Amino acid sequence: MQVTATQHPDVLLLRPKVFGDARGFFLESYNRKAFAEIGITDDFVQDNHSRSAKGVLRGLHYQLQQPQGKLVRVVAGEVFDVAVDLRRSSPHFGRAATFRLSAESHDMAWIPPGFAHGFLVLSDHAEFLYKTTDYYAPQFERSLLWNDPALAIGWPLEGEPLLSAKDQAALPLSACEVFA
Repeated sequence: MQVTATQHPDVLLLRPKVFGDARGFFLESYNRKAFAEIGITDDFVQDNHSRSAKGVLRGLHYQLQQPQGKLVRVVAGEVFDVAVDLRRSSPHFGRAATFRLSAESHDMAWIPPGFAHGFLVLSDHAEFLYKTTDYYAPQFERSLLWNDPALAIGWPLEGEPLLSAKDQAALPLSACEVFA
């Protein structure tokens, strides 16, 4: 597996070995031993799958208690992915890592606990898969405002994104509850 740094040292882009021929391709999307060799030893407890249309922006979400590390990938389409460090004790607090994930590249990303995460669908639709290190707990979920000027995220938007009511009510970083 090839590991590439992002703008944040704790958020990693991962490129699995892809074996292809005339029949198609094969890749290992997760192997506990291979991930441990690159320093990801977290246990995953839940797999999630979403499908969204072009222009949908999901996030930036995090759980204040039961924080989730996420191993994310796209199996159809393309997204612009974002992770924001919400650990106040981190020297990178408030810093965003941004990158594109697509079914074509097969790239994945590791987003550790303590980060807000979200993505914008760039293709006609996208299917997004992610493993989490803790269970979904809606009572602890929070939303960071996707377009907070303090984050300076360069979203590649064509017009206004499609947002859920929860994401429309998200708070700027200065008003968010964050991790110690």
